Amino acid sequence: MPIDSVQLSQTLICFKTDPDRHGELAMALDYLAGLFPHLTVEQFSDAGVRSILVYAAPQRPTVFKIILNGHLDVIPGKDYQYIPRIEGDKLYGVGALDMKSNLAVLVHVFAELVQIVDYPLGLQIVTDEELGGFHGTKYQIDQGVRADFVIAGETTNFAIAHQAKGILWIQVQFHGETAHGAYPWRGDNALVQVHTFVAQVLQKYPTPPQQMWVTTVNVARIETPNMSFNKVPDCAELWLDIRFVPSEYATIVADIAALLPATATYTILAHEAALYTNPDNPYIQRLQQITTTVTGQQCELYGAQGSSDARHYMAVGGEGVEFGPIGGGIASDEEWTSIAGLARYATILREFLLQPK
Repeated sequence: MPIDSVQLSQTLICFKTDPDRHGELAMALDYLAGLFPHLTVEQFSDAGVRSILVYAAPQRPTVFKIILNGHLDVIPGKDYQYIPRIEGDKLYGVGALDMKSNLAVLVHVFAELVQIVDYPLGLQIVTDEELGGFHGTKYQIDQGVRADFVIAGETTNFAIAHQAKGILWIQVQFHGETAHGAYPWRGDNALVQVHTFVAQVLQKYPTPPQQMWVTTVNVARIETPNMSFNKVPDCAELWLDIRFVPSEYATIVADIAALLPATATYTILAHEAALYTNPDNPYIQRLQQITTTVTGQQCELYGAQGSSDARHYMAVGGEGVEFGPIGGGIASDEEWTSIAGLARYATILREFLLQPK
């Protein structure tokens, strides 16, 4: 049965698939899996996080030529945003832009073409991309899933993100010496250590005045167990979310560690390589050519500030991009996607999958 992308988008928006709503995520995933009764739907589960991989073969191909990658989890919104609404060309709702409508198109085009194309084509649907994709896409890769080329259906306004910054999530523990708050010189204030360190980090990696292709640092959390006004805190913890440009992958941890006081320790929670696929890649060139023809505007290549699950394939020799339709208000109260844009997105993907290079 043909799949209507707009109708499916509305259905998916109604599921409250916030990252911590595992029941809703499971129901949405099962709903999508049920759309493919005549295909193989391989189920994965890691640390309570579920994902699926769909393909038209009794056994998983050793290497897919192309995988379409999408996620169901969303940045949470207000209750009314889970009720989709259409105003003119705009479809509003939580995840309308990131990325339930995009996923609906991936599902639609995949279902239409998977048994027509003469190469292994896969559809990968995960539920933890907003949390890093470690138990979804990365776990599937750890279980042997491979692809020559991956399209992560993130919204890019019909540009192609062929590179994206890497991720370093680091927790730093600062150790000082306690004292009475009236005699601060007798102690070593761990929070002051945090302050000094953050100032040094931001001096090395200043926050740009606007979007730029540079390494950035977000101070995500500072805490101490101290609950007293008149005590010098002897310990504190800092969380940093660092998005680094590809050239700094090998040096970023050492550069940050060099700024720490000798008594501090740190824990790396994530050190993810940046996404990079050469612009000369024939898949990129073909996708760029088709997009330019369909939209009537030059399809640009760019570097994304955020990341997507496509980056996980870099570690196993795969290549990929982020590519999706147009919209606005991502993660805001008025998140929307263009209905006409979804139709063009489907046309581009259809032509690309029929002749990818």
